[in-house]
Amino acid sequence: MYSVKSVKDIQDLNPFIVVGCGGGGEKFSNLEGVEAIGFIDDNVKKQGTSYCGCVISGSLDECLKDAPEAKSLVIMLPIGAEGAALKYAVQAIDKGLNVITSFRSLSIEENLSLKKFADAKNVVIKEISPRLDVVEKIAGVAPEKSCEVLPKISYKPKAPVIFVGGTSQECGKRTTTKMLGLASAERGLNPAIISTDEMGLEEPTDFNFRAGSLSAMDVPSAVLSAIKYVEETKKPDIIFIEGQSSLTEKGNPHPRGLSAAILIGAAPDAVIVGHRPNHPYREPRGIEEEIKAIEAVEPTKVVGLSVNLKNADLDLCPEYFESTFGLPAEDVYNNGASKLLDAIFEYLEE
Repeated sequence: MYSVKSVKDIQDLNPFIVVGCGGGGEKFSNLEGVEAIGFIDDNVKKQGTSYCGCVISGSLDECLKDAPEAKSLVIMLPIGAEGAALKYAVQAIDKGLNVITSFRSLSIEENLSLKKFADAKNVVIKEISPRLDVVEKIAGVAPEKSCEVLPKISYKPKAPVIFVGGTSQECGKRTTTKMLGLASAERGLNPAIISTDEMGLEEPTDFNFRAGSLSAMDVPSAVLSAIKYVEETKKPDIIFIEGQSSLTEKGNPHPRGLSAAILIGAAPDAVIVGHRPNHPYREPRGIEEEIKAIEAVEPTKVVGLSVNLKNADLDLCPEYFESTFGLPAEDVYNNGASKLLDAIFEYLEE
C-alpha cells in the first residue's frame, strides 16, 4: 500500500537526510536521481566524520542546521533498531519532512499511526519493502511479511568451535556431534553441543533449535547467538555444532543454502565431515567436493571424516577412507569418536 516500487517514486522527494551511516545508507544515497545532503548516526564514533561527502550529525536538529533545504528523511537502520527508527520518523514528520523507511527499520503496516500522523502534517510516508508481492508473482506463494527478524551480532568465542558437516542429509551429523561430545566428557572436558535441528533431542546435547525455520539471513545470527549463550551459561572447553544437509548434495538447493548459513554462523576452528556411502535416498556428490566447498565458504580446515557404513559394501572400512582422502576416519556408530577428537586436538595444537 505504501511501498516504494521504483526510484522514480522518491525522486520528487529530494533532497534527503539519511539516518544510518552503514551499507543501507550508502546504497540509498547512490540511487539514481537521489540527492542526499545530510547524514545522521547514533554511533558517537561516527559523528563528526566524513561519509558520502558529508559530515555525520548526531541528531536531526543538528543536521537540519547544516541542511535546512532538506525535504525528506530516509531511515536505513538495521533490524533491532526499531525504537530509534520510530523516534526519527516522529521527529521528521513533526518538522514537516517526508519519510522513507524500510521494512528492516520500521514497518508502516505495523505502525499505522505514523501514516495518520503524516496525513495530518500533509507529508508523505513510504516504505522500501521486501517486495514479497514479486515473490508471490513468480513463485505462487510468499510469507505475509519478511521472515528476517534477528539483529546482527558480532562475537568472538573463547572456546574452539567444531562444525560437523556432511556430504548429504541423513549421513550421521547428529550422531557424530553427540559422540564427539561424549568423547570430550570422557576426557574430563566440559563440552557444549548445539543441535540446529528439531530432532536434536538426545543427551549430551545442550539445546536444539530448527535453523531451517529461520530465514537464511537470520541463521548465522542464531548460530552465533547460540555460541555466545552457551559460553555465558556453561563456560565450555570446546563447542560442537551440528550442521544440516550439505553444501554439495544434488537435488533441492534449499538445504544447501541452509548448510552454508549454519557454517558461516559457526565460523569454526575445525570441521568434521560425515559421509554415508551408497545412501539409499540421497545423492551426495562426495567427500572431496564437500571438503572443497566447506573450505571455500569459510576459512577453516576439515580435519577428519565420520563414515556411516549402514549401507556400505562389506569391504568398506574407515581405513579405506583414510588412505583415499588422507584424513583420519572413523565409524562413530560402532567405535565412537575418540579418533576424530584426537584429530581435532592435533590440528588445534598446530
